[in-house]
Amino acid sequence: MSRLFAIVTDSACDMPKAYYVKHNVEVAPLGFTMDNVNYEGESGQPIDEKTFYAKLRGGSMPTTYQITAEQAREHIEPILKAGNDVLVLTFSSALSGTSGSFTVACRDLATEYPERKICVVDSLCASMGQGLLLDYVIRKADEGASLEDTAKYAEALKLKICHHFTVDNLFHLKRGGRVSGATAIIGSVLKIKPIMRVDKEGRLKAIGKAMGRKKSLSKLVENMLALADMTEDDPIFISHGDCIEDVEFVKEMIVKKLPKNPITVHYIGSVIGTHSGCGTLAIFHKGKHR
Repeated sequence: MSRLFAIVTDSACDMPKAYYVKHNVEVAPLGFTMDNVNYEGESGQPIDEKTFYAKLRGGSMPTTYQITAEQAREHIEPILKAGNDVLVLTFSSALSGTSGSFTVACRDLATEYPERKICVVDSLCASMGQGLLLDYVIRKADEGASLEDTAKYAEALKLKICHHFTVDNLFHLKRGGRVSGATAIIGSVLKIKPIMRVDKEGRLKAIGKAMGRKKSLSKLVENMLALADMTEDDPIFISHGDCIEDVEFVKEMIVKKLPKNPITVHYIGSVIGTHSGCGTLAIFHKGKHR
């Protein structure tokens, strides 16, 4: 069946660019500044993931900047002018002002285009967790579901999109205010790796720790299997901060337990990677609850 409305999201989904093209999704690019240069966003220079993480390892300290309501509007208004309704799926409002910018833009556009329907869904997700929710939304929309039914589906599903992740270096979380300076120092010296998730409010939350990298990765898979609520058709997404060998280690463990579920792997993008750092690894899947 044909899709009855357009879908708009932002690049915090961390999906490959070809994915958005294939599925006809409009993407608002989020940006960052590094070494006094603006990258990505609406007018920044392009940068690939390998280069971004190489710069991080070299000591560069990027900072992200927020999309404005006017920039968000530019991704939606042409769709409305063309006579189409719009569903917007945004990065978690607990982690970014992106959702707020889209909400303001859509409120104004709803007044200017009263004949059109516009719906904003705050995903309460991050990285490929947002990408996974987007993937389910696309499937629903492509089945011919209405805008209203698809939005209700997304709202009901989003708190079942589970995020399990660990970081290799606590100092990026410290810089973003997620852990204290003392915790970062002690954790690094003792090789303590945090086990984290995104909670039902869309915030990052530490739920445990492990001694050493391999144990932390194994714990992610253990937590995933404990919460998983999937058929063989449900996808599993893995995002990473330039640590593909660790991805292969995690994939092998997952495949032993869930051999038929499709697994998609991609980089953690630069905006999320600014706050998580090199070596971050995350698993996303549909579960019983967050």
